[in-house]
Order: sequence, then C-alpha cells, then structure tokens
Amino acid sequence: MGKQVTLKNIADALGVSTMTVSRALNDRSNVDKKTKEKIIQKAKSMGYTPNRVAKSLVSRKTQTIGVVIPEITHAFFPEVVRGIEEVTYRSDYQLILTNANEQFEREQHAVNTLRSQQVDGILISSSQTVEDYAFYKEIVNSKTHLVFFDRCIQGIGASCVHVNDRESSELITRHLIEVHQYEKIAHLSGPREVTIGRERYMGYQEALEKSNLTENRDWIVEAGFKEEGGYQAMKKILELPQSDQPRAIVCVNDPVAFGAMEAIKEAGRKIPDDFAITGFSDEIRAPLVEVPLTTVHQPAYEVGRRAAEKLLKLIDGESEQPEDIEITATIQIRKSCGC
Repeated sequence: MGKQVTLKNIADALGVSTMTVSRALNDRSNVDKKTKEKIIQKAKSMGYTPNRVAKSLVSRKTQTIGVVIPEITHAFFPEVVRGIEEVTYRSDYQLILTNANEQFEREQHAVNTLRSQQVDGILISSSQTVEDYAFYKEIVNSKTHLVFFDRCIQGIGASCVHVNDRESSELITRHLIEVHQYEKIAHLSGPREVTIGRERYMGYQEALEKSNLTENRDWIVEAGFKEEGGYQAMKKILELPQSDQPRAIVCVNDPVAFGAMEAIKEAGRKIPDDFAITGFSDEIRAPLVEVPLTTVHQPAYEVGRRAAEKLLKLIDGESEQPEDIEITATIQIRKSCGC
C-alpha cells in the first residue's frame, strides 16, 4: 500500500498553499470557485481521504455517534437505526452500533466504551433490566450529549423520542371493546419499570375503565418483550378453567403476540374464533402470519430520524432544553381481532 495522500501533496501538485487546499476541501468561502473545483478534482484523482483524527483535533469532534439498542432481533430497532443513519450520514457522522441484549450490565459497558471512544453523542433505548437510574443521571450531569428513543428514562434531564404508547394501547383495546363487544380482555404486559411496558399497560387499563369493565388480575401476565415470554404467558392463561379464560388478548408488542399465537395453536384453539389477539409495533411478519395480526403501527424510521436530529442539535449547541417528543402511531386492523 502507498502512503496516504496529504494536503501538502495536493498543494505541491497544484502550486498552491496547504491552507488554500484545506479551505477548499472544507468548503470555505474564502477560496474562489475555479480554484476550489481544481483542488477538489486533484484530491479525487490522487485518492485523498480526510484524516478524521487530525480533523477531530481541530474541531474537538470525532464525528461519531454511539447507538445502544436493547435487542437486535426485534424488527423495530433496525428500522429505527435506518432513520438515524439517514440523518447522520448527511451530516458526515459515523455510527457505532451496540446491542445490550436486554441486559443492564451490557448496556453500561456499551455506554462506557462509547464514552471512552469520545463519541460526540449517544442515542439509547434502555434495556428491560434497568433498575438504577443513577448511572444515566451521572452521564447527563457529565455533559455527555444523550437522547433516549422508544424506551425512555424520564426526569433526569435527557430528551426522549417515542410514540404515543398509552393512547395507542387504549385505542386498540377500545377497538376490541367497541367494535367486537369483547368484555373479557387480558393483557400480556411488558415490565412496568420500562416506559413502554408501563404506558401500554396504563392505556389498556384506561380503555377498560372508560367502558366500565373490571380488570381481572388473573388476566394480567408479564411477558417481557420476546416471543418466548409471550408463549409462556399465554400458557398461563390457557391453564385457567375455560370458563374463566378471557376472550381477547392485548399484547405489549408483536413478538409477544407471535409467541401467544403459537401457544394458542398448540392448545388446539383458534384465532379469532376462541381468542382475538392484538400486538404493537407492526413488524414485517405481522401481515404474513397464518392469521394476520391486528397491531399498532409504529413509525420506527421517524422515531430514529427525530432522535438523530435532536442529538445533532445538542452536539451543535442549538438545543439545550430536554424535550419529550411524541410521534403518533396508527392502528393497523387485520383478521386476528375478528375483523
């Protein structure tokens, strides 16, 4: 491999100063258009690539952003990352993507590693095992630029971008009540310590209250956020005497709904004849399963885009105040609810 082409090499080839080359390649206004075009063409022909390390010493920025997601298998998160990358690419930032696998220890390690690499900011969706928020308070107090998305930790001075979880959960539960006249409705919930688990449960509760329906504690089963959790939670419902079983199931997300559907099928029961079921997120599999899943469509790309825009404003000093940015989700009606 040959030596890396430097600004001086380009300057010598054109008979101009290194400063002029630097100004031209950084699109500064104090270089005339013809000279700038000539320098850019010469840089391309010589195979010049910017030295990010040197540039970061001048700008005090590394042009990198860390992204921490709780799990890589949930189709929601890759779509969020696509939205993030679309914004950061246009601003010449590179992403460092890490997966916490729903474990707080791994999440801590990922965040500390990103900080040691001096990323300019961090975008994070917290894992379901987070119990101590002091770790995040310390990060915010250290002036590290931090924005949460989807799963937020509130009240610590950090911005968050998320969908209207509570309202959407209420709407999809009310669809089961008002359109299909179901009164016996279960909820396979997420952990209450995680914002989406808490908010979606509260939306389900509010729909029951507004319809004067009583919440049955036997029908509230924590399932986590994965298919296996949904499968096991639904098996607990199926163990109840048939006369005591609910008629409809509201699931905290699509993977939990898919697991529950598998348990229903194994038990020889049918959807929606025996159990109506709904999800939340509108994964790519939702319309493709044996009985297409009624669910809440989350605009994941938009969540990622807005979170990245907020973080870049923080990095550039354009935004100081923490914001709670809520994006409206929509209900996607399919056959699993009885429609």
